[in-house]
Amino acid sequence: MFVHDIIQFTDVSFRYPDEDKWILNKLTFTIQAGERVVITGPSGCGKTTLLYLCNRLFPDNCDGILTGSVKLFEKESTSYIPGEINHRIATVFQDPDAQFCMQTVEEELAFTLENLHVPKEEMDKRICEVLTLTNLSEFRHATIQKLSGGQKQRIATACALIMEPEVLLLDEPISHLDPYAAKKYVEWLDCLQMKRKMTIVAIEHRLDLWGEFFDRSIPLIQGKSSSPLERRKNSLKEDVSIVVSKIKAQPFLKETSFSLKQGEIAVLAGPNGSGKSTLLKALCQLIPTSGKVEPSFLGYVPQSPEFLFITKSVRDEVAYGGGSNTEEILTRLQLQSVSEAHPFAVSHGQKRRVAIAAMLCDGREVILMDEPTSGQDAAALSELFQLIDERARSGATFVIVTHDMEFAYCLADSILLMNDGRLTGKFPASDVWKNERLLLEHHLLPPKGLLSYEKCFA
Repeated sequence: MFVHDIIQFTDVSFRYPDEDKWILNKLTFTIQAGERVVITGPSGCGKTTLLYLCNRLFPDNCDGILTGSVKLFEKESTSYIPGEINHRIATVFQDPDAQFCMQTVEEELAFTLENLHVPKEEMDKRICEVLTLTNLSEFRHATIQKLSGGQKQRIATACALIMEPEVLLLDEPISHLDPYAAKKYVEWLDCLQMKRKMTIVAIEHRLDLWGEFFDRSIPLIQGKSSSPLERRKNSLKEDVSIVVSKIKAQPFLKETSFSLKQGEIAVLAGPNGSGKSTLLKALCQLIPTSGKVEPSFLGYVPQSPEFLFITKSVRDEVAYGGGSNTEEILTRLQLQSVSEAHPFAVSHGQKRRVAIAAMLCDGREVILMDEPTSGQDAAALSELFQLIDERARSGATFVIVTHDMEFAYCLADSILLMNDGRLTGKFPASDVWKNERLLLEHHLLPPKGLLSYEKCFA
């Protein structure tokens, strides 16, 4: 079979116009047709920027400064007119909301086909095919903004695939998927790639669920070394910190009650679309609810952290709540280098750390976090783990939504399980990891840390 180059970078450097530092510096690599390549490196090192150079979003859409040569399908990328390459190289963004234009799934898929000038009589067939392929047929008429983060990510993948691209660019595609769905996504993508012979280029921090999927990796720069997380000791105190009484939100969230003690770290887990983010919003009274939550003064880090930003620099954002340890938090969460940048101008992983840092500085006694591990490299996860542990030992209580079972295994005192809009129970964390029925019912996989722990004490 004739093998040809799909993407070729030669001495490529790139920086934004208002910055002196090159975010990519003399980068050279080649990706051939049919390859499966993963881009690795610490948060903020330029992985997403690299992807945007591959699909010609950059430098045209950001006034960036580019030197060196970028070839796509053996032609200089600058020789393509705007939009010409984007049906051959399709992209699934890290934040799927950034690529949706229409209200419903069907309308979004039809809009994509209209941009490709697909005849109207062919559209229904193409839409049916891609929804069947991605197991999303039940969502055809769903309103996109009412779907969970994980469901949106699958819809975004379907929108990319309906273009029948030769290259699929994926920016952390499983970051918002529950463990079971992530595993199935990788299996499905494996079959799809073999069937369509697509070239796949993905950015990923968590490679454990990908198994042997990728042929090779392209590391941008080496991340800061960090020790593997270890299971923390219990930090529960006697006094109750938060009491949730019969809280309910129409039409999806069923009546929910639970309580947590001071110093308790509870992980809220369950399948995509089970109501985890909805429950956090209900606890903060961000959506119409009935019932009672005490105390009402809760800290909240949403799944889309930029919704919190109200200042013009990372440092001001972190300091906004009046905390006295701003500089320490900036340093520990690796934000000093971007402290003067606008919060909207930093990477996705850095945005999340900015929101977390602001809340940790704010002195809240109860903090809710929605997917804080998304987009974080190992070093950032390690520091986040330590900060949460320290705050818990000083009496703060946490409710954390995460699909990262290794992080949850090391961190959680208790597990709140959800399914179909209902809190199915609160369990000691150790009881959940060994209960195959609970794991299966809630689309969870046993953490590898549990297996290592059992081997040590076997």
